[in-house]
Amino acid sequence: MKRFSGVLLSVTSLPSKYGIGCFDKAAYDFVDWLEKSGQRYWQILPLGSTSHTGAFDSPYQAYSAFAGSPYFISLDALVEEGVLKQEEVDAVDFGSDPGKVDYKALFEKRLPLLHKAYERSDVSHNAGFNAFCAENFWWLDDYALFMAVREFFGGAGWTQWPEDIRMHYGPALDYYRGKLYFEVEFQKYLQFKFYEQWSALKKYANDRHILIVGDMPIYVSPDGSDVWAQPEMFQLDEQNRPTQIAGCPPDSFAADGQVWGNPLYRWDYHKATGYHWWVTRMWYSYKLFDMVRLDHFRGFDEYFAIPAGSATAKDGHWEKGPGMDLFNTLKWKLGDRPVIAEDLGLLTDGVRQLVKDSGYPNMKVIQFAYDAADIGGANEYLPHNYTNNCVVYTGTHDNETISGWFAGLGKENKEHIRAYLRDQDTANKWMYKKLIDLAMMCCADTCIIPMQDWLGLDNSARMNTPGTVDANWSWRLLPGQVTEELGEEVRNVTKRFGRANWDALNALEKRQDPGRNKNEE
Repeated sequence: MKRFSGVLLSVTSLPSKYGIGCFDKAAYDFVDWLEKSGQRYWQILPLGSTSHTGAFDSPYQAYSAFAGSPYFISLDALVEEGVLKQEEVDAVDFGSDPGKVDYKALFEKRLPLLHKAYERSDVSHNAGFNAFCAENFWWLDDYALFMAVREFFGGAGWTQWPEDIRMHYGPALDYYRGKLYFEVEFQKYLQFKFYEQWSALKKYANDRHILIVGDMPIYVSPDGSDVWAQPEMFQLDEQNRPTQIAGCPPDSFAADGQVWGNPLYRWDYHKATGYHWWVTRMWYSYKLFDMVRLDHFRGFDEYFAIPAGSATAKDGHWEKGPGMDLFNTLKWKLGDRPVIAEDLGLLTDGVRQLVKDSGYPNMKVIQFAYDAADIGGANEYLPHNYTNNCVVYTGTHDNETISGWFAGLGKENKEHIRAYLRDQDTANKWMYKKLIDLAMMCCADTCIIPMQDWLGLDNSARMNTPGTVDANWSWRLLPGQVTEELGEEVRNVTKRFGRANWDALNALEKRQDPGRNKNEE
């Protein structure tokens, strides 16, 4: 039996120098730390090209299902290439708080730097760039034009554009491709540099026996190139405006439910095309990642449809999703690929059956396990109810940190947890470590711990609070916060509970001592 563990950390949260985590030395250092800590996985959040409006950029509202965020491009690498000057980069203020991403500053100052790099790059004679564009034309051409036109119209959403280009008419496409040629090429250049740098980082991780767990949002942004370029895939009217949108129904957490606003898929169309777009999307994801977490797995069984324009979710209703027909097609076309089913939220018998039929490991979250009223131990998130085929987390990007969560519990729930752990330490100083140990020791084949929880941070380090739009997605590590001492602790815990990535640890030892006798391994 192979038991492994990993760490959940958004690339944005790396302690890079210029305002946001990116594919620079901090990322490579983190891979080294994972290797030394005996980890197998680095789970990240979506890498998509986000709003770039200066608002808090949700990685689950990207401009494309395929494009990457230019914020992740390493400025240091561009300096090394000679297309940026160090003094130009140093002169920019990317924000006053190194522990937070300032998206407004990035939007106003990082993109102009990237434009300078493009202007100094002779991309037309770059064989790598031309090959990238030729290989990815099927999504890149529409995306690059979409971004260029959006900029041309002052950042207005595509539904506000003139009818000819809004409706994706051929003559309008040709006109704007000519008019905005250099801006289109700039957008292609950004995607080329993103892919080039990410591929190098992923190879570095894989060479050290670290696998990347990517994250695929089920829905695409309503203001994105996918909906604009391929309206036939979505529930739109004759003017390409949504008729129904995604969300979730009213519950104890939100009396009006949640209106996400994403356009819903026309699953009949996707079925008729052999799920071509989904097969292609998954195939491309495995070029970027080693494993894919499918967000909102519930939506593939049933999805909540809300009439477009609704202020609340009260008038929504459930509709059937594609179910196993989609996943059987993916397996037929792509073979068995590693997937994590994000089945959190309201679990129905249909969702449970879909998880079982797919064979994908589903998610268990320690924070969902403890309710003082559940004295019979039937809660399926309690570790004694797990099977091997699942992935256990102390929390996800949508949860409080484990320290912040425990601190906010009432006395009765805290006593319930201590009773479950047979722990008498009422001071609770090290409770976050005990809950990490609980996740690491359980029977789940895979255990993923958020970096914030290994550090024992409070809720000031929370990544996202669902249903809110402010102060999310901005938390960052501080330089030096992830130490060798913490790595040693993580490695010891990982070994103790049989999750050590021995391929990584042995390879590391070989590099440190090339003359080591193989018979001593």
